[in-house]
Order: sequence, then C-alpha cells, then structure tokens
Amino acid sequence: MSVTAAKGFTAAGIVAGIKASGSPDLALVVNTGPRRAAAGVFTSNRVKAAPVLWSEQVLKDGELTAVVLNSGGANACTGPKGFQDTHATAEQAAAVLGCGAGEVAVASTGLIGILLPMDKLLPGLSAAVDALGSSSEHSLAAATAVMTTDNVPKQAVLKHADGWSIGGFAKGAGMCAPNMATMLSVLTTDAVVDQPHLDHALRNAVGKTFNRLDVDGGTSTNDTVLLLSSGASGVTVAPDAFEEALTVLAADLVKQLQADAEGVTKHVSITVQNAATEAEAVAAAKVVAEDNLCKTAFFASDPNWGRIAMAVGNAPTAFDPSLLDITLNGAAICVAGGKGVDRSEADLSGPEIEVVIDLHAGSASATVLTTDL
Repeated sequence: MSVTAAKGFTAAGIVAGIKASGSPDLALVVNTGPRRAAAGVFTSNRVKAAPVLWSEQVLKDGELTAVVLNSGGANACTGPKGFQDTHATAEQAAAVLGCGAGEVAVASTGLIGILLPMDKLLPGLSAAVDALGSSSEHSLAAATAVMTTDNVPKQAVLKHADGWSIGGFAKGAGMCAPNMATMLSVLTTDAVVDQPHLDHALRNAVGKTFNRLDVDGGTSTNDTVLLLSSGASGVTVAPDAFEEALTVLAADLVKQLQADAEGVTKHVSITVQNAATEAEAVAAAKVVAEDNLCKTAFFASDPNWGRIAMAVGNAPTAFDPSLLDITLNGAAICVAGGKGVDRSEADLSGPEIEVVIDLHAGSASATVLTTDL
C-alpha cells in the first residue's frame, strides 16, 4: 500500500466514464483524522488550471479532509466554467463525505482546453465514496486512476521505526519540469506534525526532489503536490526528522517518474559540484538536462562531452572554463577545460548515465534527473 499506509486514510480509484477508453479515471483520498493538517505546492506556470486555483485557495486554512483527482481532462484554460466545475466537484465530494467544500482539494490531469464531463464526474464521486478502503488494493486503485500516458502506477511507503509512516503516489510522464508537469502527487502521514512545519517540510522536500526532475523542460499548468497529516499514530515527530523522511519518500517517487518518462531509454543523473552556490549548481544542471543536443547524444550513447561543455557555458553560473571537468559514467572525459581520457572509456551503452560536472568555483553541489530524447 502507499497512500493508505499511514493510519487515518482511505482511498479509492474507479471508472467514472471521463476517459473514452473506459480506464480508471477518478481517485479519492480521505483523511479520517483525528488531525487534518495539510500543505501543498503547486505549479509556477502563470497559466494555472482551475483545480490549482481552487486548491491554493482552500489550503489557505491549512486543513483538508479529502482530495479528488481525475484523469482524462486537465480542466486548464477552460475559463470561469472550468472553475465553476471545480467548485461543483468539491461541493459534491463534501456532500457525500459530510464535510465542507473548503476542506476538499481538487486535482486534474489530461488534455488542456477541454471541459470535464460533469454528468459523469459528479455521480462518480458517490461511487468513489462507496469504494473507499485502506488496503493495498485501494491504494493501487487510486494511483492507477490518475494515470494518463504513464505506463505504470508510482507508489512509495516509508515506515519509521518509531511507529509512524509516510506514503503516497505520483503520476507524470510528459510535460515534466516540475517547479512546484502534468504531474500530480498525494502524500499522507500519520505523524503528529503541526501545519507550519508540515508546510515547511513539504516545500523543502519538493525543492530537493520533484523540482530536480527535468524530463522535457515543460512546467505544466496542473502541477500539484499535496501532503495530508492525520496524526493517527499519536507520535509527535521532530520537524527535521520528518523532513528528512519526507525527502527520502519523495525522492523514491521522483525516480519512478524519471524511469517512466515518455519515450525514455536512458535515465540520466546530472550532478554539478563545486559551484559557487547551490542555486547556480541547479541552474547549470538544468541547462544540461534541457539541452536537446545533450539529450540526443544520451539517446545515441554518444560520449560527446563538447555538447555538455557548451550547455554549461550557457548557464547563468560563474566558473572558469579552463578548470571545467566532466566525467561520464566514471570516465574523466574532459579535464581542465580540455580533452581527458579517450571517448571509448565512457561506456554509455546501458540505461543509466551519470554525468558529473566540476566547476571548481565553490563548494555547493546539486543533482538533477533527466532522460534522453
């Protein structure tokens, strides 16, 4: 199980008829308490989907009872009617759950610019409530119902020795350059963590994990990561310990997102080390991750370090080019800004490629995950 691994949560995933294919397309996650603290991180795209605008609004109070998620339509660029439909979704979920609409977050994924079939979605909510449960099958059903171009559901669980847990699922295969793609994630915990610390931990964890995945440079209109705390374990957890565990769990989900990216044949890790600041290290790694010449070289298993050097040189990062080192799968192929070992020593034929770029400009480092093109 994943999203129901923590005590105090139920979930469901059903076929509501939103997708013409007849595949599962409506998920529901419910926090049964006793606490209902929640936090969220959303897309940085200025074009925000109606569910993002709604969920940002309801999360101002820092509490959630439920999350409704649908696949088959993003409900983005749908104007006032799209927002009204999101509001109606929250109201219907609240009615069948016996809570307020302001306690219900909504998330959508799918094609942009198309209104959702509300005649199917709203009745589906009653069916989803009837299907709620806390087993591993219920977790899997919810994770499956949010899939679009994903090939497999993504789930993760972390059970702490002190008696509390974190679990969750994520979806996303394309339009993935989260800046908190279409990328959605719901995370749950039964740890007792107050809302300000919950929010702080989520933002830091997202910054180190979801925001370090860059499949194609496209930050979606719908990016949403939600974290709900039931407190049902009764175990009060120190903020630092909770953030550390949350980051581990989120990193697990991000690796799964990377592995299932659209058209992926290579899983590429780009580490920039010895940068002046962490922000500059991230910026340099992202430029390489998004460069199409680098991505096509990765696809071809071509150790063309010149493309990487070119990309780094375009990054808003301070360094001396005469000190630049680039290592590909352990082979120091560029040393001190020039040719290192022979290209043949960099074996990129397997699915995993590790790029290490040393700027010799400071002590900060960062890693970004990407794929080939």
